[in-house]
Amino acid sequence: MFNWFKKKQAKLYPIDFSNIKVDIHSHLIPGIDDGAKSIEDSLALIKELVKYGFKKIITTPHVMSDLYKNDSNTIISGLEKIRKRLKEESIDIEFEAAAEYYVDYDFEQRIGKENFLTFGDNYLLIEFSFLEAPRNLYDIIFKLQLEGYKLVLAHPARYQYLSLKDYEGLIDRGVLFQLNFLSMLGYYSNEVKKNAEMLIKKEMISFVGTDCHNMNHARLYSKCQTLSAWHDLVKSQKLLNSQL
Repeated sequence: MFNWFKKKQAKLYPIDFSNIKVDIHSHLIPGIDDGAKSIEDSLALIKELVKYGFKKIITTPHVMSDLYKNDSNTIISGLEKIRKRLKEESIDIEFEAAAEYYVDYDFEQRIGKENFLTFGDNYLLIEFSFLEAPRNLYDIIFKLQLEGYKLVLAHPARYQYLSLKDYEGLIDRGVLFQLNFLSMLGYYSNEVKKNAEMLIKKEMISFVGTDCHNMNHARLYSKCQTLSAWHDLVKSQKLLNSQL
C-alpha cells in the first residue's frame, strides 16, 4: 500500500554494443558444444549480434576434457565453414575463433605441450568450475604466464565461492576479468548480479562478452543496454574489447 513512496528507477537511454565493437565470448560454432546446434542457428545468432552493434565476433567454444573434447582442428574447421556462409550471404561481420578452456587437471597437464587458441595480444580465455576453485590455481596461472599467455577469466561473477579478497588476488597476479552481459541483468541469479555490480564498482572488469549460446540469450541483450551497471562499465573506460 506504500508503493507510491518507492523511488522509481529512471530508465536510461540504451548504449548499443558498437561502443565496444568486439564480442570475445560466445558459442557459435555448430554442434561442438552446448551452443549453436546447426549452421543455420549460427547464422541467425550472428545476425542478431550484428544488429546490436558488434563489428567483430571472436567465438569461443568450450574445451573440457570430460565433456567437450574440442581442439584447434575442430574449432578452426568450424570457423572456416561459418566464414564461408557469411561470405555467401554477404553478412558484414569480422569473425574469428579462440576457445574457452576449462581449468582442471587435464588442462594443467597440457600446458607447455600444445599451443592453446588465443585472441588479440595472446589473451587466453579460461573458466573455472562453478562449485570450487581449481586446485593449484596460482601454480597454473604462473605456468600459463611463463608460456606467454595473458589470462582472461570468463564470467567471474558466476563463481560465488570467490570473495573480494580472492578476486583481488587474481587481479594482483595479472588475471583479467570478462563479465557476461546477462550477469548484470540477473539472468543467472540475484547473487551473480550483485557480484557483477560489485566488480564493476571496483573497476575490476577488463572485457565484456555475450557468452551467447542460443536465441533466448540473444533476445535479452537489448535489456542490458539500458542497465545502470552497463552505463557505469562504459563510463569506467576500462574495457579493452575495442582494442582487439
